[in-house]
Amino acid sequence: MSLEKILKKIDEELKERESIKDELYDAMRKTTRLSKQAIFLAHKDQIKRGKKLLKEAKKLFGRLDEVPSTNGELIYSGIVAAAFQEYAEAQIFLGLIENERFVSPPQIDVPSTSYLLGLADVVGELRRRVLTSLRGGDVETSEKHLMTMELIFNELMNMDTGLRIPEMRRKSDIARRIIEITRGDVVIEIRRTSLKKSIMELERRLKTEK
Repeated sequence: MSLEKILKKIDEELKERESIKDELYDAMRKTTRLSKQAIFLAHKDQIKRGKKLLKEAKKLFGRLDEVPSTNGELIYSGIVAAAFQEYAEAQIFLGLIENERFVSPPQIDVPSTSYLLGLADVVGELRRRVLTSLRGGDVETSEKHLMTMELIFNELMNMDTGLRIPEMRRKSDIARRIIEITRGDVVIEIRRTSLKKSIMELERRLKTEK
């Protein structure tokens, strides 16, 4: 085979690979966007709409099955991992909001590493729920979300995942700071509520004594 033919064949293979890569990456970007939108809807308590978007996202992951074995390395690229991570975060978060239960990796069909990284990010989303509850005067619900945040963090730390998943170290540090700040917000609100009740009770007694 002449050098010209060899290089022509290689060029065709590279073009095909680039085409597959573009299609796959486009699908993964859409998946990430749908997952983010699902989380946004969950914060607005529009769970059904959020779950519908996640179904669309799951279908897009089917594109991975279409990647030829000769281009298998594309499946392990960063954008694919990021899409799985965002999808896992959305599925876990919606599961907690809807059923107060954790979904497992097999239930949502994601790699274990993506599940763990997505789980760590759920801590940040739960903080938003805590703040929403506090603004609405619902301290009890905010405490419940805080407990879930602490549960996630403690269980991840018990696994010592930072040694096997380097990115988890950064996420764990962020989660720790988020939990500390959130705990402070909840404590302040509890004290404020308690003080308010005490003042109201004192005012009631003073009026009764008149």
